[in-house]
Amino acid sequence: MVLLLFVDLDPDLAALRPLAGFFVLRTEGASAGSLPTLAQAYAPVAPDMSVNPLIFRVRKVATALRAPEVRVAASITHQGLASRLWSIALGCATLYGAVPDLDARLLRWDADGSAPDDLFLTDVRRLPGDAPALADVVLHGHLVPLAAALRARHNLAPGLLRGNAASALAGARELDRWARRHGRTDVAVRARSLTSELLAHPLLSGAGNLDGTAFRRRSCCLYYRVPGGGVCGDCCFTRPPRSSPRAPSG
Repeated sequence: MVLLLFVDLDPDLAALRPLAGFFVLRTEGASAGSLPTLAQAYAPVAPDMSVNPLIFRVRKVATALRAPEVRVAASITHQGLASRLWSIALGCATLYGAVPDLDARLLRWDADGSAPDDLFLTDVRRLPGDAPALADVVLHGHLVPLAAALRARHNLAPGLLRGNAASALAGARELDRWARRHGRTDVAVRARSLTSELLAHPLLSGAGNLDGTAFRRRSCCLYYRVPGGGVCGDCCFTRPPRSSPRAPSG
């Protein structure tokens, strides 16, 4: 039996720093005050669309990847944000036994930054670290309104977005590999347990199959349509489709 010992969240979320990449969350910074919140990104389109950070980000991704159509960039934007949010939440839940309140009004986003998406949390408030809390924080608090915002502007199928969300969660299990490399059996066990429980959530159930540590989704994120993109490791395709511009999306 593994004994799990957790500590309260620290103001800087310093325990996430060794994980690096998608797991790190900044909690301060003089430049962050001028950045928009994710709540603003999810809001209905304003008359001046240029001020919406989500629209700006999709356009930036489309240009950077030379995407053949905007919906490809929208899907990749969605998966990038989902990966960041799942990684932060899962990292905190396993290392602290709690998660910070990631309310979209508390998270500032540099939509003009590079990948992984640069996020700043303006106030660290402790929430439980169990699967229902993570579902509330990430799925209901972010991925539902994010999907709605993207679907209102781009032709993205619900199954594609559900697959992105599940794939992003499965990808956050890199935490499991980090834990095993560093002898943190407790963290690895909890990461696997939380991921399995979350993939069974009604909003993610059926999006893919988890076999041990391997996940394969039932939809495609459309990355294969980016010049030189190919298929992702968990894609429903084993090779890029030759002709159909409309990949399976659920």
